[in-house]
Amino acid sequence: MVAPATKDLRAALDAGVIDAATYRRLVEFLATPTPEAPSRFDFVNLLWYLGALIVLGAMGLFSTNAFGLWGAKALLATSIGYAVAFLAAGAYLWKGRGLRTPGGLLIACAVGMAPLFVFAVQAMTGHDPTDAVPYRDFYVWIKSSWLPMESGTIVAALVALAFFPFPFLVMIIAFALWFMSMDLTPWIAGVESFTWDQRATVSMAFGAVMLIAAWAIDLRRWRGGDFAFWLHLFGLMAFWGGLTEQHSSAEFGKAIYCLVNVGLIFLSLFLMRRAYAVFGAIGVTLYLGHLADEVFRNSILFPFALSALGVAIIGAGLFFHRFGGRIASVLARILPSFAREMRPAHARDQR
Repeated sequence: MVAPATKDLRAALDAGVIDAATYRRLVEFLATPTPEAPSRFDFVNLLWYLGALIVLGAMGLFSTNAFGLWGAKALLATSIGYAVAFLAAGAYLWKGRGLRTPGGLLIACAVGMAPLFVFAVQAMTGHDPTDAVPYRDFYVWIKSSWLPMESGTIVAALVALAFFPFPFLVMIIAFALWFMSMDLTPWIAGVESFTWDQRATVSMAFGAVMLIAAWAIDLRRWRGGDFAFWLHLFGLMAFWGGLTEQHSSAEFGKAIYCLVNVGLIFLSLFLMRRAYAVFGAIGVTLYLGHLADEVFRNSILFPFALSALGVAIIGAGLFFHRFGGRIASVLARILPSFAREMRPAHARDQR
């Protein structure tokens, strides 16, 4: 389609309708591939994603049962067979039919076979990942942990991304990295195990790092989809989940938890990411529930005040629904230049 358009532009140049500089800019524009419009998440997309998640979950269950019944060789053959089948089907839909979403999800299913493959190879070479070996030194820890499976999954997902830039693959990488952070922490800390509260702290720190990475990715426009979306979502799950699991007996600590969640709500406006508002609103609701159950249990006025607050929040939602575009435009104008540059590319487009 570019050649006929270029021919018409040349005719316009020869006729004096456009000048040479405009002609060059238009030719360059037509020669540049335009990014695909983001697909709308409808019922069909829901079925596609649900099917892929079921496949990934089923293969995890299969690895547990098949290893006990059939052994490592059968698990190795099954993982290779499924990976090849999913890869071939996904590549056909992606490149042959132009169906990027189901094709990309089948590619993700192929990547999901990587931990099964590594699991089987470890077992066949005498490094059974199911052996309960304590974290005594780095060599033993490498042999007995899940780190090779996590690393193999990340490598497989990165290779798949190079050929099939499908954003959901980033979710698999984030998931494997989160597991890796849990495996790395005992070795880095020099202990054999750590408590649930310590795991929550690690999850919160890892989530914060992932959110920063997603923010950095958001600073520029990417062709092929919203690659930062899954990092934002999984980073929020890890950060907010770890934050919520922090146990503090002091009311001051719980109030800080509420303030952090309020900050997430305002951060959603700055980043133009609704997921921050969702997690922040849930956190604020949990804090208000704590106040109702513990602090103001016997206060007859608190339920009325809480109801009024809920109505006010609903009203705020209606207000932002109606005037959100104007608010974003005003925010874009009043922010200093350095703050505007720190906003994601899609947020900077708000005028």
